[in-house]
Amino acid sequence: MQDLIARLLQSPKPAISWKVRANVLGEGLTSPEMISLQNEVRDSPLVKELMKGVNDPKLNHGRGLYAKWQGAHWAMASLADIGYPPADESLLPIKNALLDFWLQDDFYNEFETDSKAKAYQKDGVPVMQGRHRRCASQQGNTLWILLKLGLPDARLDNLVERLLHWQWPDGGWNCDKHPDASNSSFMETLLPLRGLSLYAQITGNAGAAKAAERAAEIFLKRHLYKRQGTGELIRPEFTALHYPLYWHYDILAGLKVMAETGFINDVRCTAALDLLQSKQLPDGGWPAEKAYYKVSGDIALNADFVNWGGTSKNRMNEWVTTDALFVLKQAGRL
Repeated sequence: MQDLIARLLQSPKPAISWKVRANVLGEGLTSPEMISLQNEVRDSPLVKELMKGVNDPKLNHGRGLYAKWQGAHWAMASLADIGYPPADESLLPIKNALLDFWLQDDFYNEFETDSKAKAYQKDGVPVMQGRHRRCASQQGNTLWILLKLGLPDARLDNLVERLLHWQWPDGGWNCDKHPDASNSSFMETLLPLRGLSLYAQITGNAGAAKAAERAAEIFLKRHLYKRQGTGELIRPEFTALHYPLYWHYDILAGLKVMAETGFINDVRCTAALDLLQSKQLPDGGWPAEKAYYKVSGDIALNADFVNWGGTSKNRMNEWVTTDALFVLKQAGRL
């Protein structure tokens, strides 16, 4: 494993080196060496590609913010994950655009309805069978992004309030507009869990901490990828490794958030950890088995400006590998 870590530290991408040193080796983030490395991340070719989404007027305001996957919302999520320096004042306009968009009036207007068709006939948040049908991954991701990038704002409290208001009885969230849908969605719950937990860690807010604990149970009681009761696989794509995930889900994403939020040592993570370890390649790394993006310099649906290493079942992907090492380190398996 030390050979693998040494190889990753020699990566030409400073973000890979930062992720290894910060998340696997546990180096302090405020040391001069780590601050210098974060500045290298900021000035790297990869970040210059991501900044196309941040700087393009078509992608940094209104609905363009959420353009899959080149909008500023997704670019900021990547910056937050790869060691971009915190408190960068040049990102303040995007912070404001994100908060303005995800806290607009429609997210405070709600209405009762009893059918999927009727749910789409009004602006606002439909409520069906007492459950708010809301894609909470959007507000949850924004909360995590801005906290991770060191961009505090009093309006983050409003994101938390909305997430708590929309939380389902089982502890998660779902935007499914079928009236009979009664279970939370993995995809809509993981990012709110991540954001609320980080908010609780920073602020000590007990309500956010309790909401995060309830959300974690959505995954833990299903062992991160299995159906309750039968133990069958929920979806095949949950067991394939990807990077980035955007709003999607796989076992590595689930384990990564369990590690970040303090739940990785729950015995119900064992099966997913075993499965992750079984995917290790002979050279020590882990592959990106599938991808949710295509690479394009033009604005296009499901395109990313960045090539995150492509896919191969036999070749190490550095991004997947650094996250796998972080998970195993936190689980005491490294």
